Amino acid sequence: MPYPDLRSFIADLKRRKELVEISEPVSTDQEIACAADRVSKLPKGGPALLFSNVQGAGLPVLINALGSERRLSLVCGVEHFEGLKHRLAELLELLQAPRKSLMDKLKALPLLSQLAGYFPRYVKRAPCQEVVHTGDAIDLSRLPVLKTWPEDGGPFITFPLVFTHSPRDGKRNCGMYRIQIYDRRTTGFHVHTHHTAAEHMREAKRAGKDRLEAAIAIGGAPAVTFSAVLPLPPGLDEMILAGFLQGRPVEMVQCKTVNLQVPASADFVIEGYVAIDEKRREGPFGDHTGFYSLADDYPTFHVTAITQRRDPVYFATVVGPPPQEDSWMARAIERLFLPLMQQTIPEVIDYRLPFAGVAHNLMLVKIRKSYPGQARKVAHAVWGLGQAMFTKVICVVDETAPDMTDEPALARHIIERVNFARDVEFVLGPTETLDHATRALHFGSKVSLDATRKLPGEELTGLFLASEGPAAMPPLDGLGLAGHWEVGGVHVLEIQKQRGYQAQELARELFQRAKDAPLPPVVVLEAGLVTRGSGEELVWAALANMDPERDCIFDERPQAESSGRVRLARHTGRLVIDATSKDSRDGFARDWPRKQTHAPEVLARVRELLGRHGLAV
Repeated sequence: MPYPDLRSFIADLKRRKELVEISEPVSTDQEIACAADRVSKLPKGGPALLFSNVQGAGLPVLINALGSERRLSLVCGVEHFEGLKHRLAELLELLQAPRKSLMDKLKALPLLSQLAGYFPRYVKRAPCQEVVHTGDAIDLSRLPVLKTWPEDGGPFITFPLVFTHSPRDGKRNCGMYRIQIYDRRTTGFHVHTHHTAAEHMREAKRAGKDRLEAAIAIGGAPAVTFSAVLPLPPGLDEMILAGFLQGRPVEMVQCKTVNLQVPASADFVIEGYVAIDEKRREGPFGDHTGFYSLADDYPTFHVTAITQRRDPVYFATVVGPPPQEDSWMARAIERLFLPLMQQTIPEVIDYRLPFAGVAHNLMLVKIRKSYPGQARKVAHAVWGLGQAMFTKVICVVDETAPDMTDEPALARHIIERVNFARDVEFVLGPTETLDHATRALHFGSKVSLDATRKLPGEELTGLFLASEGPAAMPPLDGLGLAGHWEVGGVHVLEIQKQRGYQAQELARELFQRAKDAPLPPVVVLEAGLVTRGSGEELVWAALANMDPERDCIFDERPQAESSGRVRLARHTGRLVIDATSKDSRDGFARDWPRKQTHAPEVLARVRELLGRHGLAV
């Protein structure tokens, strides 16, 4: 069912027992975010939380509302996430069907009428402008903006719908970029160089302008909030897709002080402009990667008006070590965009973005394999699909692989089939701004693993090292390890990092001790980073902390080809991944961030509070 605003969504969540209301006093300083973080790690994402007694605010805060398949499916008008795939696939089929006869064209009229119903509708009066604050009445401190983690640089709006227009062609964009509150009427404007709003600022500057108008909406119809995170191509209006998802047009209203339109159903709208060359220190911020993104200089946003409903609800989220609310949004995006991926790469049967990969660090792709080298072709095609260019690790399997929802079985399948001398390919290219492990900001390596069955022409040829027998760990005595454990066939060696290239030294020693035997995959971590025995945390940490080409350590030795050319011969069954932190001792020039953790006293208060409501976290 379509929800026209947050209030109707909340009412339905109450009726379906998907919401826990908390009336005890809570603070915007970490407590609300900590509660949502803990609840999001319950089975199936836990319930939505509505805090009605927020200290110093007098306004309710809704959080984790999109943090489950059930609730996000309700927002998108389907029973489950597979329904998203089917809805878009049916639409694409209708749009692409050939219509040669007059009768075929007449039959298409209802489709055209349906499509027209997804376009925004403009209104003159709107709930989001029932109260208008301008001039001296502007005060961002009246909003219950959350500080989500202890080392955050301040309070951040975490569910903002940021509207800008292209100065070049006037096309609208709605993105979701965190907004740090500086004072009553200025904020940060955290856009990455790849974001559409960043391109709008570059266009404005090329046109000789020193500012870009923007409007930040909070709340309103939940389908509109979800649409803001969708990785749409530049120029495609997110409000059209929101109309498609909710089955009705998004009503838009003209802002009061800037030439932009915003959703009429929003609970708050913050109008203003970005001073393009006025930079200010923004951050740190506990980010969706599970590590703090470091403080840096970003443009400043100046507020010219705040409009709101008379009875607004503040819509918020928290991001951090997975799973979180945004994990479920990434899963919905995965299902929604499968038909689009299949349009470009028709051999794709399915794909999956495991929660541990935080949307851009890991993609599993299943294909119908027909010819040699097809897995590599698919990986490169994925890297050419919009924001999928950031995907750090792509694992390609074929029809013989287990179901894509069985991630442990898929992991075993990949480990058993990948030959490290034949099936690994590294590439260099653009990387996610928040990836702290890359060799340079916005640039680093990515890797594809070909775990498909091999066809004629894909046999291992050339120089390689191999050994017979089952993989086994050699004796580990005398290596100075802080811990050793195994999960899913992967061995984890924990160390206390004391010097540069320590993991490489450890890998070389393992290779020597193994003599002629293959090794199981090994990951080197710093002690205490993850919970021992947790496969999900291991995958998250290993992906987050590596630049693949730099940190995948193989047993390689120089050998001469028949031509006399000397090349490195790689062992087929030995891989050690260095997932430790890097610093100048390792030749790493950037600062390395810390993992996000809650303050013990905040965590204790939150656990006691949630326990009173039957939530054991």
